[in-house]
Amino acid sequence: MEAAGRPERIDHRSYERQGIDKIPSIHLGVAASQMERKGIATEKGNINRQIAADNKLLKEIKARITRLYKWTKEQAGKPEGKDSIMAQLYEAQLSEGKPGSRYGKIKDLKESAALFNFLNGNHITSMEQLYEKVAAMNKDYYSLRGKIVTAERRIKVLDEHLSMWEKYERNKGTRRQFDKMKPGKKKEQFEQKHGAELALYEAAVRYLEKLKANGEEITPKKWQADADRLKAEKSVQYQKMKAMREDIKAVENLKKTAEQLARTETEPARKKEEQEL
Repeated sequence: MEAAGRPERIDHRSYERQGIDKIPSIHLGVAASQMERKGIATEKGNINRQIAADNKLLKEIKARITRLYKWTKEQAGKPEGKDSIMAQLYEAQLSEGKPGSRYGKIKDLKESAALFNFLNGNHITSMEQLYEKVAAMNKDYYSLRGKIVTAERRIKVLDEHLSMWEKYERNKGTRRQFDKMKPGKKKEQFEQKHGAELALYEAAVRYLEKLKANGEEITPKKWQADADRLKAEKSVQYQKMKAMREDIKAVENLKKTAEQLARTETEPARKKEEQEL
């Protein structure tokens, strides 16, 4: 990019080192990449597709909460009174269905049972209280996102540990058989035939030896238990994240209704100006 005169730069550091709260995809490897290109789904490919969906959810909720946070903060700074948004909303609710009501044409209000359930359920009667609720939702989002991303990163490490342990266990018999053979043509033929298994075993040994050198114990059962626990916890956290969508939708409907109410206030004045012209 630099050679092309463009300002962007590729950062080869991990998301964690860059300080980005995003779930990293896993490396497919040659075999899985070839299968995926042929349209054959693989376990690693499925994991990456789930990670992409998870990142999309995190990004979507972040964008929606950020918009609502800015709007409620702006509205909370305005003076409250009989003409405030919240006062108009409750007046509109009481006037709904009455002949001649100026709120009768507001579509969202007719479908706003969830909106008022949200307000009443959270004891919200002012924009300041709504802002505090959205601020709390925003805080909860970042807390959940941090837990999800941290768990996913650890799961990725544990899955790699387990994958290497599985390669070690699966191929150690082949290596022992090879080591017992006397030098000669048969051993050479065996090595040619089982070269892939021997290479996987050697890679696994190097990986596990590096772990031990870094002070980590080789505990496959614990790795599996930790991975299962983290995956279960992450699933619960995602359900909480998805549940936030309902509250977000309620506040979005409130914002939309408030904008419609504002238009009902300005419409008569606009028509009067047009008539005078």
